[in-house]
Amino acid sequence: MVGRPRNSVAFTVVVTVLSVLGALAMLLVIALSGAPSSLALATVLAALPVGPLVAVYLWLDRYEPEPKALLATGLAWGGFVATAGTLVISGVGGLFVPLSETVSLTVATPVVEEATKGAFLLLLLWWRRHELDGILDGLVYAGMVGIGFAFVENILYLAAAYNGTDATGPGGTSALTATFVLRCLVSPFAHPLFTSFIGIGVGIAVASRRAGVRIMAPLCGYVLAVLAHALWNVSTLGGLEGFVGVYLVLMAPALIAIGIFAVLARRSERRLLLVSLDDAAKRGLLPASDIPWLVDLGARREARAYAKERGGDAGVKAMRDYQQVAIELGFLHHRYLRGTPPDDYPVRGASYITEIRAVRPSISFPRQLVPTR
Repeated sequence: MVGRPRNSVAFTVVVTVLSVLGALAMLLVIALSGAPSSLALATVLAALPVGPLVAVYLWLDRYEPEPKALLATGLAWGGFVATAGTLVISGVGGLFVPLSETVSLTVATPVVEEATKGAFLLLLLWWRRHELDGILDGLVYAGMVGIGFAFVENILYLAAAYNGTDATGPGGTSALTATFVLRCLVSPFAHPLFTSFIGIGVGIAVASRRAGVRIMAPLCGYVLAVLAHALWNVSTLGGLEGFVGVYLVLMAPALIAIGIFAVLARRSERRLLLVSLDDAAKRGLLPASDIPWLVDLGARREARAYAKERGGDAGVKAMRDYQQVAIELGFLHHRYLRGTPPDDYPVRGASYITEIRAVRPSISFPRQLVPTR
């Protein structure tokens, strides 16, 4: 496998240090925000939408699953670094530029929160660009950051609602229930949706040949994230009627549109992999007959089941390894064909080919398949 480059080490060090500091800060904030019993209840309730949301993004990320450690890092960044950074920036900024509650909610909060969440994607783009193959990867990492942010934020909101320390009333079970329904059932997707625009911008930047697009795409994504976030916050100032109106007319259609876009992006990955792997096969980098077992998700599952039946755990591991490294090669070769190969393209490409040739003799597929586009 490819050795870890220095920029990857720098990314790991910076993100780990900031995550630890953010975790300590947020644990202190959470500890000071209410009684232990209410915090425990708030944490359990806030965690309920996390699993389904993560599962949706993992479902999208099936062609080339991103490293689990890096996905967890995205969750940690959203939950600790982005939340702590938002509190610090907002607190310090409020000392120098006092803002009304309305201006803070509709302007300052979206600007700061989307900046602190989007910073993780920019660090990926700067130091771990090789982990980003396009728009879908940007969406997945943006989703993880948004889910982590929403989880910790919901703990604070739920605890405050139960303890009566927010503006919803005297607190108790009714206030907790209302907050849970609003934040965890009706709108658990809000933060992932906002940050998805930054993820799309970063994905476009990775795939573009133009320097201007590489700069403007993430910036435009950030602006759209801020606008969506601000619109959402504005809707909360208009009472239930205003919130429902914005939710039904704008936010729900935006969520559906992003969902459709993500599914189409995954389908486009299948097409680009067919083209890039076909070209790689013509160059003798892998057998052309293997391509259907690599790009068709159903065939991939069938191949792993067949490998499990014939070779047990070792067989299925070899099949998974082969499918994974071949797909990695496909995405890398696609960037080469587009004229946007990463700087380490020769080293990574040679490593993938070496691994493919080492693993391929130990696997077999159930039958011959004909690739379809």
